[in-house]
Amino acid sequence: MSEARIVSVNVGLPREVKVRDGVVFTGIFKAPVAGRVKVGMLNLAGDGQADLSVHGGPDKAICCYPVEHYQSWRAELPDIALDWGMFGENLTVQGLHEETVYIGDQFRIGSATVQVTQPRMPCYKLGLRFSRLDMVRRFWASGRSGSYLRVLEEGEVGAGDTVELRSVGAELITVAEALPSRGD
Repeated sequence: MSEARIVSVNVGLPREVKVRDGVVFTGIFKAPVAGRVKVGMLNLAGDGQADLSVHGGPDKAICCYPVEHYQSWRAELPDIALDWGMFGENLTVQGLHEETVYIGDQFRIGSATVQVTQPRMPCYKLGLRFSRLDMVRRFWASGRSGSYLRVLEEGEVGAGDTVELRSVGAELITVAEALPSRGD
């Protein structure tokens, strides 16, 4: 694996979004922040999830998304501004691809230690973020899922931090292999 690093740290608190029949409460709107950010056991400082029954918690404390995927999305969606955090990720990362990262891998990022727990599986709110009804379907079809992290040791992270592999997941199942069947 080539050297991995954090490109952007993104946070956002849940907010109401108007939809056809009312409002939805969502935490998918993330934006880059400058400086160091505290990593807690359940999330980053300044971040939150709206529906804790399916988002957040110890096994989904941090969402990572590879910066390399942004180029593909920009080609597919040329009319949409794709700023870091657009996919609801907390960490926009370079060098952590679904095909090369294993479930259970442990990394040192800044002064925090994290572990890969599962692929990111978006809900309909990704479509709200993009104002596109087809976005979740496109996301699934792309196989560009990103991943969730558990926090093993709290600390701080910031853009530019290197991501150091500490140990490899015991089962040797990549994030890509762990993606549920999309019924293609």
